[in-house]
Amino acid sequence: MTTLKNIIFVIGIAVLCSCSDYLDVVPDNTPTLDHIFSDRSNAESFLFTCYNSMPGNEDVTSNPAFFAGGEAVCPLGSGYLWHSSDWSDLVVPAFRILSGEQNTNSPHNNYWDGERNGKNLFIGIRNCNIFLENIDKPIDLTEREKKRWIAEVRFLKAYYHYWLFQMYGPIPITDKNIPVNASPEEVRVYRDPVDDVVNYIVSELDAASADLPETIDNPLSEMGRITKPIALAVKAKILVLAASPLFNGNDDYKNLTDNRGVKLFPQEYDKEKWKLAADATLEAIQAAESAGHRLYYFQNLRNLKDSTVRKMNIRGAVTDNYNLEIIWGAAPKADHIQRSSMPSVSNEYSTTINSEMAIPLDIAEEFYSNNGVPINEDKFYDYADRYKIRKAKTEDRFYIKEGEETAGINFDREVRFYASLAFDRSILYGAGILTDVGATQDNMPHYIKARYSEYAGKRSSDCYSLTGYFPKKLVHWESAFTDPKSFSTATYHFPIIRLADLYLLYAEALTEYSDDINGRVYTFINAVRERASLEGVIESWEKYSNNPDKPKNKAGLLDIIHRERLIELAFEGQRFWDMRRWKTLEEYVNRPFRGWNINGADAEEYYQIRTVLNTSFGRKDYLWPIKQSSLDKNSNLVQNPGWI
Repeated sequence: MTTLKNIIFVIGIAVLCSCSDYLDVVPDNTPTLDHIFSDRSNAESFLFTCYNSMPGNEDVTSNPAFFAGGEAVCPLGSGYLWHSSDWSDLVVPAFRILSGEQNTNSPHNNYWDGERNGKNLFIGIRNCNIFLENIDKPIDLTEREKKRWIAEVRFLKAYYHYWLFQMYGPIPITDKNIPVNASPEEVRVYRDPVDDVVNYIVSELDAASADLPETIDNPLSEMGRITKPIALAVKAKILVLAASPLFNGNDDYKNLTDNRGVKLFPQEYDKEKWKLAADATLEAIQAAESAGHRLYYFQNLRNLKDSTVRKMNIRGAVTDNYNLEIIWGAAPKADHIQRSSMPSVSNEYSTTINSEMAIPLDIAEEFYSNNGVPINEDKFYDYADRYKIRKAKTEDRFYIKEGEETAGINFDREVRFYASLAFDRSILYGAGILTDVGATQDNMPHYIKARYSEYAGKRSSDCYSLTGYFPKKLVHWESAFTDPKSFSTATYHFPIIRLADLYLLYAEALTEYSDDINGRVYTFINAVRERASLEGVIESWEKYSNNPDKPKNKAGLLDIIHRERLIELAFEGQRFWDMRRWKTLEEYVNRPFRGWNINGADAEEYYQIRTVLNTSFGRKDYLWPIKQSSLDKNSNLVQNPGWI
């Protein structure tokens, strides 16, 4: 079977990319379609055309989650990250959103019209509808295969609706294509209410899951093809989103009404939506586990020290190919994102990495102490002196270079901090040196030197970390410098959904629904914490926190669960969507983003905090604007609040 990664099928009928007036008009092209669906081979090509509209979850320029929420920042230069593929955009679109430059004339990451590093998902939906309307035509397609293909395409259609929904809120449900002879009024579709959109997506996912395989038979050729656990996981995601504050009882949108007088947002909070979300998430977990998915643990075949293995448990859950924690992975690329995340480890300046993806100091502070509680709650953590310089001792050598100086905040942190972040004087396992910290100098792994003019520091006008922190979690441990100036990436399937994500979603939904805390909540949180070498929630807060009862009340436990998601899924494109649905993104973004003084050549100068970026995020930014020209074409559409 042809692999997904090699398929870029362009249909030789221009009609599929054109519409006479608006969304989904299909011209009269019956002879052409009859040819396309004349046999199995051509039909399969069209199947992969439906897949080809998939948003680039791993692409930092097309997935707004990496930059629009401030999880990462990059320098205002002319580096690789700052350009679209055709070099027409001089800045990552999502970064412009973070900077308050979203607009209605030419929206950034526009997935409605397919502009500014966004795909036109309505074209993707239209292709799915064409497939479903014609798939009965091939004469050499088995019934079993046909049912699977139909299920895959129904999933894709649902997923494209879901992606649009999480960006724009109410959208036009496009279950059937509008015929070419439709009247002007039929073409001018309305946005459908939130609950209708959610119910439609769920119904399509339910229908798809019934005929999808539990697993794929051949990961080498079929990785990326849709399975039943994927469909159920996306169902869980959409129901959690629908139950969350952004869409459940949000007064900000109570007056959003179309010109028929139809209210597009639910007017009251509905607690039962959390019950639906919890049930769906548990079903997805059970289906995933039944199919063999489980939390990832690194196979220590190199006799590495326990400290290194614990870090690899975290890194490998993201970058280890075909690991069973990943329920759904993107196409095996992850090249650009690795080159943007990797710090240099050689004095020989490399032009094959750019190191532009920088993590703000505030994100680094979110990770727990080594006691598994927030550093500002840990009664044993020296929070007041966290910015003072300390020298690494022998017991720190698996995380920080022994005898070197770095900021106090980089000491005594949980393993996910060290697995996820590279920073000045930190240890980097991999990158061509695949030995653990040993007794001799030549047995030592790389360590990062990030001060001014040092290996990983600012040495050019644009290719450097603006804050001094690098998301090394996104770099495969086998990606390596083949020589001092050349970096070769080990590609991997970037995780769209992994099991830890579902565990924490279930804990959140169950806590939101229950008035009394259910013991099962702790089970799922603690499973994720155990992999991170942390004690359970109750034990950690009772022993180490100045707020020992926090996990025993609903508000406190929800805060912990939210924090766990931000830490566990850091830099994986989840934080932005989570904080949007929680309606907490505005609070985080509207404050100065901080980092170290990367122009400092010694420790005293370098470890001075400076503001690296001032950002802007308003209430209107929670939903994307519809492009003004689309509103002009269709008078039945209404704009999202704040964008008029």
